[in-house]
Amino acid sequence: MSVRSALIRPLVVLAMVAAPSVLAIAQQAPVPTRVRGTIESVDGNVITVKSRSGEDVKLHMTPDLRVVGVVKAQLSDVKVGSFIGATTVPGPDGVPKAVEVHIFPEDMRGTGEGSRPYDLKPNSSMTNATVSESVVSNDGHTLMVKYKGGEKKVDVTPDTPVVTFVPADKSELKAGAKVIAFMKQLADGSFETSRVSVGRDGITPPM
Repeated sequence: MSVRSALIRPLVVLAMVAAPSVLAIAQQAPVPTRVRGTIESVDGNVITVKSRSGEDVKLHMTPDLRVVGVVKAQLSDVKVGSFIGATTVPGPDGVPKAVEVHIFPEDMRGTGEGSRPYDLKPNSSMTNATVSESVVSNDGHTLMVKYKGGEKKVDVTPDTPVVTFVPADKSELKAGAKVIAFMKQLADGSFETSRVSVGRDGITPPM
């Protein structure tokens, strides 16, 4: 056996062993960063949420947990200068279509500013930005929103859910409440949450 063959053979074997490992890592599902669903139970500082996919997710509430209420708003509440979030999907005419809009109160202006992929629906994006133009038509509103580094045109129909945020507290996290909880996986595989949005008056947070 030549010296070259002696060197190459271990490298080939190593590559064959490493390839399945790399493939397995690539195929692992991403760890979720939020869960949407209904609170099933509350046990001390642990809430169990029945997710929209039917799974029970246990979340440890952090000591600095922030809870905000989600209440119904109107499309007419979206003004030029409003800081909003809009989940959009590609429209047939190329203009993003809003599937929900949430209006941030002034003390939450700037929250998550920008535009990024989102997990509400397939191919959806979340854009948090300031409304720079609002054109009203019989079909709804066409909004131009601006954020640091970009801008986006968004079509909002009269049927698009519109909500805003109000102060809330931990006591509202009880069985039956509709929530979206932001979650973080800990080293032991469990999950914790430091921020929960809870629907009021029967509202399911649409974002």
